[in-house]
Amino acid sequence: MSQSPSQSPLDRPADRGTPIVELRGVTKTFGDKTVIKDLDMKLYEGDALGAIGPSGTGKSTILRIMAGLLEPDSGEIYIQGQKRTGTIDDANDPIAIGMVFQHAALFDSLTVGENVGFMLYQHSNLSGDRIRDIVDDCLARVGLPDTADLMPSQLSGGMKKRVSFARAIVTNPDRPQENPEVLLYDEPTAGLDPIASTVVEDLIRKINRESEVCKTYVMVTHQDSTIRRTTDRIVFLHRGSVQWEGGVHELDSTPHPMVQQFLTASIEGPIQVGA
Repeated sequence: MSQSPSQSPLDRPADRGTPIVELRGVTKTFGDKTVIKDLDMKLYEGDALGAIGPSGTGKSTILRIMAGLLEPDSGEIYIQGQKRTGTIDDANDPIAIGMVFQHAALFDSLTVGENVGFMLYQHSNLSGDRIRDIVDDCLARVGLPDTADLMPSQLSGGMKKRVSFARAIVTNPDRPQENPEVLLYDEPTAGLDPIASTVVEDLIRKINRESEVCKTYVMVTHQDSTIRRTTDRIVFLHRGSVQWEGGVHELDSTPHPMVQQFLTASIEGPIQVGA
């Protein structure tokens, strides 16, 4: 794994204290296919970390392991220095981690407001009116005021993505310890046109800057504009392992052959087509 000697302090994670999330030697296999192999990865408070690389190299699986939705076959996961055992249902993580899925994953039979407030309706003692106020505020923050009574079928693809962001940043004022401090984005601009992608990219940065929580995130994406506009630090993955990491500003200057092949979409290089 190579790094440029000209990195800024932001790019030198070793200088940044205890990781907020750390994966040590994590391996995950599905059937006879090893998707992640002996992976080490650190996420620091305030990180805007991009996880990039060819399809099928385990990026989404890494997010699900970080979120506690999947348990690795081997290796260790630490959340603010505390070792996690099992999945999120078994663990007692010191912080909450939210996830924005590639497909907005909205309930078609529920209104936008019911989708956004689902966690509060199911797992809080807040009144319906108070939940509605929280939901309306979150929808306004993602640029979708006055949409709570719409159905998902009435929304465009980009609007559905933003609804999923609103759901991810919903907070319970009575239980602040359950509010997400880390967001995991799985291909949030996939399938969107360039204008809709820009709206979503700007929104991700806005949430990062203005939210009282969610100051840290991981972005899995293949889209060049999303890589460059939403991330500060990059890890490049291939065959389940980190092959390179550095600042996003180093992408074009690094001589690493896998990174350059990926960025130029060349079929010639160490990444085998279809591998």
